[in-house]
Amino acid sequence: MIQPQQLRAESDFEQLPDDIPISANIADIEEKRGFTSHFVFVIEVKTKGGAKYLIYRRYRQFYALQTKLEERFGPENKTSPFTCSLPTLPAKVYMGVKKEIAEMRIPALNAYMKNLLSLPISVLMDEDVRIFFYQSSYDSEQVPQALRRLRPHTRKVKSVSPQGPSFDNMAAPRAEALFDFTGNSKLELNFKAGEVIFLLSRINKDWLEGTVRGTTGIFPLSFVKILKDFPEEDDFTNWLRCYYYEETISTIKDIAVEEDLSSTPTFKDLLELMRREFQREDIALNYRDAGGDMVRLLSDEDVELMVRQARGLPSQKRLFPWKLHVTQKDDYRVYNTVP
Repeated sequence: MIQPQQLRAESDFEQLPDDIPISANIADIEEKRGFTSHFVFVIEVKTKGGAKYLIYRRYRQFYALQTKLEERFGPENKTSPFTCSLPTLPAKVYMGVKKEIAEMRIPALNAYMKNLLSLPISVLMDEDVRIFFYQSSYDSEQVPQALRRLRPHTRKVKSVSPQGPSFDNMAAPRAEALFDFTGNSKLELNFKAGEVIFLLSRINKDWLEGTVRGTTGIFPLSFVKILKDFPEEDDFTNWLRCYYYEETISTIKDIAVEEDLSSTPTFKDLLELMRREFQREDIALNYRDAGGDMVRLLSDEDVELMVRQARGLPSQKRLFPWKLHVTQKDDYRVYNTVP
């Protein structure tokens, strides 16, 4: 089994597309609210092409990435053509104040990302690594509260030839030119039919940004055939549909929840979330049973039953299959009392 060195040749590095991350540093932590509050790490990513952007990641996303990399590149994998020594991720912590735990993890996570981005090119081009450091639409829409820890970091590329497999350009997002294209401005990329263009970003539904022969620019999608598309965006925001009843008026509100669609909240967490969203303490939580009757939630067991009954029902993408009906605590008119 091949054991690639932990250093990257400069010639190999130059072949990498410009959107490959070369450094990442935690700038801050921010509190987010799913069914319960949690903290995310605000990470400044720098790419080979000189771009800088922020991404927002939870510890569990670091853990999921590490698990996949260990399965793919760890020494226990006997089917991989090569393995490498992966960096150590700080362990899970089950007790303590969430903010203090997040703050405590920052130095170790910074070291983890630094070591991860210094691994062989085959790991750097791994799809899960690229998705982790990719700025999703959710990331780009966030407004950072503060960047307390942001300071410049650089990493030298060692001029040492690796003995492992060479970099495979075919792992990068790319397109083949179908026709010659000559741009109308300096912003547009010129290319010839048959050339392979490495993709950097999607400008809109009609235009892409890419690089060919050391030149970067934008070009129309209609002039190329996509050979390998961009990684699927990593967006962990799902939506909980709520029906809010007040007097004779019913309104619908979709609440953003950074939780997996398969997760089941506790009754206490769900009630606190609804109280925050609707700014009222005197509310009751309900769901509709298979017969269409309103049933009040009073315990964790009730919530589990509601979630269980909703499994298998058709649902929209990123929308929880179960729905909440929020009523006034002393309003019993919504219930079917006919025997």
